[in-house]
Amino acid sequence: MSDILHANGFFGTNANFITDLTLALSILVALIFTTGTVLAVKRQYEWHRWLQTTGAIINTVLVLWLMVTPFFDFVVKDFAAPVRPSNFYWITTIHASIGIVAFLFGDFVVLRGNNLMIDRLKFNNYKLFMRVAYALYMIATLLGIGVYINWFIAIPNPPVFN
Repeated sequence: MSDILHANGFFGTNANFITDLTLALSILVALIFTTGTVLAVKRQYEWHRWLQTTGAIINTVLVLWLMVTPFFDFVVKDFAAPVRPSNFYWITTIHASIGIVAFLFGDFVVLRGNNLMIDRLKFNNYKLFMRVAYALYMIATLLGIGVYINWFIAIPNPPVFN
């Protein structure tokens, strides 16, 4: 399985298969969240809840399995003495910062939407919380695409995660 994950990617860049899969799944999650948002506007709340929950679960797997380790291996360890262009570190760090807030806040909103939150942390203003979570996720997704471009298109021989 490791050979498949680390084979050449399918977008035709310097990225490997797992990186291209991560980007494709991140875009899929953005589309799921956007579709769920449209369903909420149309007052189809049950379908909205199912889609947002599905997107949050996929995103949780992506973040914990495919984003955290490469960030620490290629950004945090290297930040003091960069060997790659500095914009690589800045855009990746900004993406990670906004992404972790979006991830935590979004999962909090999903837990509340599924009545899995303790009473003290429950809220009633769903629209505000969901809109903020959606906006944060979309910003993080756009920055993630910027990370991909900087890491696997702008850098001729990018580091790859083993």
